[in-house]
Amino acid sequence: MNIHKKTNRPFVLISVMLAMFVGAVEATIVSTAMPAIAAELGGFSRYSWIFSSYLLMSTVTVLIYGKLADLFGRKPIFFIGMSIFLIGSILCGFAYTMEQLIVYRLIQGLGAGAVMPIATTIVGDIYSTKERAKIQGYLSSVWGVSAVSGPVIGGLIVQYMDWKYVFWVNVPLGLLAMAGVFFFLQEPVIERKVAIDFKGAALLATSLSIILFWLVEGGQAFDRTSLLSLFLVVFGIGLFTLFIWTERRAADPMMPFAIWKNPVILYANLVSLTTGGIMIGVSSYLPTFVTGVMEQPAIIAGFTLTAMSIGWPIASSVAGHLLIRFGTFKVSFAGGLSLIIGGMLFVLMTGGSGPLWAAFSSFFIGVGMGLTSTAFIVTIQGAVSREHRGSATAANMFMRNFGNTIGAAIFGAVLNGSLLTIFKKKELDYEVNDINLLLTEEARSTLPVFKMEELQHALDGSLQWVYIAVLVFAVISMLLILRIPRGVVQYDDN
Repeated sequence: MNIHKKTNRPFVLISVMLAMFVGAVEATIVSTAMPAIAAELGGFSRYSWIFSSYLLMSTVTVLIYGKLADLFGRKPIFFIGMSIFLIGSILCGFAYTMEQLIVYRLIQGLGAGAVMPIATTIVGDIYSTKERAKIQGYLSSVWGVSAVSGPVIGGLIVQYMDWKYVFWVNVPLGLLAMAGVFFFLQEPVIERKVAIDFKGAALLATSLSIILFWLVEGGQAFDRTSLLSLFLVVFGIGLFTLFIWTERRAADPMMPFAIWKNPVILYANLVSLTTGGIMIGVSSYLPTFVTGVMEQPAIIAGFTLTAMSIGWPIASSVAGHLLIRFGTFKVSFAGGLSLIIGGMLFVLMTGGSGPLWAAFSSFFIGVGMGLTSTAFIVTIQGAVSREHRGSATAANMFMRNFGNTIGAAIFGAVLNGSLLTIFKKKELDYEVNDINLLLTEEARSTLPVFKMEELQHALDGSLQWVYIAVLVFAVISMLLILRIPRGVVQYDDN
């Protein structure tokens, strides 16, 4: 089935990259503006939910959108998802309370679940496997550009305009992406009976929402050992088990488990889960180490993190060429090795190592992410037919998002637990929130020298445990990569 002739591939690629940029830049641009938003709207205690609500909805819906794209075509589902995302973006700018903003971010996330997987699936449809391997470098560059430009755009908007435009800047870009896909992408007519698995979709959305809520809020809104925590875990896992049981009997399941029988897809998705955890561990806590322990300004902390965003697209571009010649195993093995090197450098890092050490460590993690993510997405898309490509792509992205959530919960628990242990062991009368005093030069200047040294020592020691956990995730990733079949995989481009 050749749809390349009628489709203007360069214009579709530009439109897809624009859509991906809108989705990718959302996280960094909003993070930069959040202090200004919290200052105006209040409700600092709900600060984390601005991010969690978006993450929850986009993670929960990604699998559903992937299946709907297989059933009804990429264009209509892409338009629905992008439209919901843009409506949510417009509403976010009109929020007058933190609670309103959380609700509007939920709407934004509901649409965002469609943007990334369907944009990537469209590329899988219009390019052959060999072309796709090379084109992934362009797609991955979107992440690097968004990581560098997001904080700059957000900072300029907050300083010279109003934080509302942080959300509204998405609208013209999203409309341009939609116009490009509408006019230049031609899809084949789907000539099969459509049966929507409503029961599976409902069970999937409900079970994942409960599990993700437990991961995000556990230890904060409620104790992880409480009865409520136990109920959420049992209920969430029970519903997910029922989802699997239902899908195995459905005529046209929301999640076709047959594709997971392919060992390349199985282990690629499992590694995406662990690398998702690594990514959130580095991006969340490296700036804290650089500002709090190394006493560097925020711009230097941003530079150390940007190194990961530079390594990612460079490695991704190289991976496309290596993949055709050496196959999935060797490319992903090289990626796993880079992740372990980066993890080891983080473990060995001390307050006196300097920001360049942190940047090099971050760069190796970026290279590992670029090599593995490109190898996996190209291989997965080539290993399934067009009818299952949307679901297969969405499943891989879901696993990475789920890894982000699991990683955030684990690393947050490790950091807070370690800080409290150190405070208790040394009989220091501090709380976890006292670490905030280390994160700006103004706040540090108000601290007595002995108090600053005690807090820095506690933060340094606690973040070491976080980086040990990151290294463990990297080792697990490598062990899973070793299970991927050797050789160059033969692809099916139907």
